[in-house]
Amino acid sequence: MNSTLIIAEAGVNHNGDLAMAKRLIDAAAEAGADLVKFQTFNAERLVTPTAVKAAYQNRNTGIAESQYDMLKRLELTPGMHDALISHCRERNIGFFSTGFDIESVDLLLSLGQDIFKIPSGEITNLPYLRHIGQLGREVILSTGMATLSDIEGAIQVLESSGTPRDRMMVLHCTTEYPTPMTEVNLRAMQSIGSAFGVRVGYSDHTAGIEVSIAAVALGAVCIEKHFTLDRELPGPDHKASLEPGELKEMVKAIRNIERAMGDGIKRLTPSEAKNRSVARKSIVASRNIMQGEVFTDQNLMVKRPGTGISPMLWDQVIGQKAKLDFSKDDLIEL
Repeated sequence: MNSTLIIAEAGVNHNGDLAMAKRLIDAAAEAGADLVKFQTFNAERLVTPTAVKAAYQNRNTGIAESQYDMLKRLELTPGMHDALISHCRERNIGFFSTGFDIESVDLLLSLGQDIFKIPSGEITNLPYLRHIGQLGREVILSTGMATLSDIEGAIQVLESSGTPRDRMMVLHCTTEYPTPMTEVNLRAMQSIGSAFGVRVGYSDHTAGIEVSIAAVALGAVCIEKHFTLDRELPGPDHKASLEPGELKEMVKAIRNIERAMGDGIKRLTPSEAKNRSVARKSIVASRNIMQGEVFTDQNLMVKRPGTGISPMLWDQVIGQKAKLDFSKDDLIEL
């Protein structure tokens, strides 16, 4: 049975507070996620001072400020990274972070991270893509706001820089928080896999857990989902995130779907075997039949249980003579 990589995306939902970030790790561990993911960036390297916030960020924060000012409050220092990695180790969950610039990627590399996540906004950042490709590590590529042409370009850069395609995982994604159901287009995940011969997954920004579960049923090998301690907390991403109980339910549902998918071979299961004779039917006498009487459509019928002659042999039974007397509802014997 293949296990879906479940990434609990804490992102910036720590609000710059180390204690809150540790509580997010606790929640992800208790939910059963494989990795808890943060975001590693330096606001000065990420945005210009005058860059505006996205509409959803304005809506969710309710604060009139630049994107720079918002992000500056949400930075994680190198020391905070050390503390979070240590806490993840204590809680037996993998630490993971997205580096949003080359220096941040190098910081994560120095901290021992061996999988690198390319966020949707960097899919057209050639120097950044080339730098990650040169590492030759496992790469997870998010594709929000991207066309197939954008994805192809990013994959080509990664490959030409030194990362083979079999070390890539491409996540279908819609960059809107929350994503309207009409814009999920989950089949696009399968289109990506067919077009580029890569493993695929889904980075889920919808409200609720059902789309992530459906993605696993459609072949996702990785699910990434934002979560928070409380959707009412201030910050850009809390309102489009799961709360801890919901994250736990999502993980449980995904694991159930994995077990339910099976191997595709249609067979009698162990639990079905005991029900087969109860639910199937046999050929029985529809009235009293005397020895020597010919079996016909008029003196035979089909009823449960299925412990006698199968109705599939009906044509072979019709026309034969009874070798003994049968009472109504007796199982026919030849």
